[in-house]
Amino acid sequence: MISGDYAVSVERLTKRFGRFTAVDNVSFDIVRGEIFGLLGANGAGKTTTIRMLAGLLKPSSGRGTVAGFDINRDYEKIKRRIGYMSQKFSLYEDLTVYENIRFFGGVYGLTGKQIRERFEEIASHIGLSGLMERRTDGLPPGIRQRLALANAILHRPLVLFLDEPTSGVDPIMRRQFWDIINSIAADGMAVLVTTHYMDEAEYCNNLMVMRDGKKVATGSPGELKKQFHVSSIEEVFVSTEMGKR
Repeated sequence: MISGDYAVSVERLTKRFGRFTAVDNVSFDIVRGEIFGLLGANGAGKTTTIRMLAGLLKPSSGRGTVAGFDINRDYEKIKRRIGYMSQKFSLYEDLTVYENIRFFGGVYGLTGKQIRERFEEIASHIGLSGLMERRTDGLPPGIRQRLALANAILHRPLVLFLDEPTSGVDPIMRRQFWDIINSIAADGMAVLVTTHYMDEAEYCNNLMVMRDGKKVATGSPGELKKQFHVSSIEEVFVSTEMGKR
């Protein structure tokens, strides 16, 4: 049942492209301060799910709310209250770090003063201090990802969507990035993240495993390992891919 108490709540969410069903009758809830992971192979429906919740795709059927707004009617309001970081690096590489921040802050409707104050607040926390005048195209992949995250949380969203946020980043940077995600969630922001790294799935409070657009398993990492009688999330994933329930 959909409730305003949830940061995200969806019921029987479905997306069809012609005869192809990308997301099939999926339901789940996310509370504030929770890190909720979507786990599945390429083509499982993870990105399509996020794009519907972010107001970028209209569902074929189903209902839900994000930050208290209806995903079928209020997608423009939803866009202003969420942060979204896509798989593909989406910042302007010919601009400096701060020029990117200033541009996206303006898109979110922040004043110049608000942008400066907010950037100063999060720069040291995310690891961008001293990089304001650096051109984005010269930054290492891990720092570029941090800049993309800084832009996604600049306006203090209620819900943060991260689609494969650490793809192409080395293991040390990935762990540091997840330290930041945990800190963001600890401040009360709901985080929905997709990942294909099994070790990262262990960092989530709850997981939903998807296959062929369907939800095949859900629960905390510990609950899923117990349910499938295995010792790792990788083994859970293999079990669901083999069709075991």
